Amino acid sequence: MSEQVLTLAESLKDRARAALGRRNLVLVGLMGVGKSSIGRPVARQLGIPFVDTDAEIERVSCMTITELFACYGELEFRALETRVVKRLLEGGPRVVSTGGGAFIDESTRQHVKRSSLSVWLKADLDLLWGRVSRHGERPLLKTENPKQTLENLMNARYPIYEEADLTVLSRDVGKDIMVKEILTAIAEGKTAEGKMP
Repeated sequence: MSEQVLTLAESLKDRARAALGRRNLVLVGLMGVGKSSIGRPVARQLGIPFVDTDAEIERVSCMTITELFACYGELEFRALETRVVKRLLEGGPRVVSTGGGAFIDESTRQHVKRSSLSVWLKADLDLLWGRVSRHGERPLLKTENPKQTLENLMNARYPIYEEADLTVLSRDVGKDIMVKEILTAIAEGKTAEGKMP
């Protein structure tokens, strides 16, 4: 890498970190969009901790997300999720990867809006289905027609995800490209206009 390219990369990291300030960076979006896999390198670039709310829920409950859904149902899971997200947002700045339904909850959404900069990682149905169909542990997709269920979730949740501060298009490109687009969106304070390949 040339010295000029390295300087530009450092400049972007610095500008994004300055724009974020003391706020958390909260990644929202449907399952399979890449919140955790992209969130980790974004946190490294920003020099702040990364936390995945689903992993934290599993840690505090000593149960998997699937077990929590099976034992207590979605309503109880959402109540626990809200408490965990609220607690995590009090300790920022950090990059927080949320579960697909977290931002849909009005209370959680208000906590995010008060303390954080939110980025919606938006993806089309084919990309999401290609990713989540390889994993059988998605509780909400244990239905007769999981692809239709995923599309129904998109239709119901996308209007709410639009309330996020910024939107970055998630697609099948290298993680470094996605990280750069998120940092650029933060630094410039505007939605990234990613192009479909």
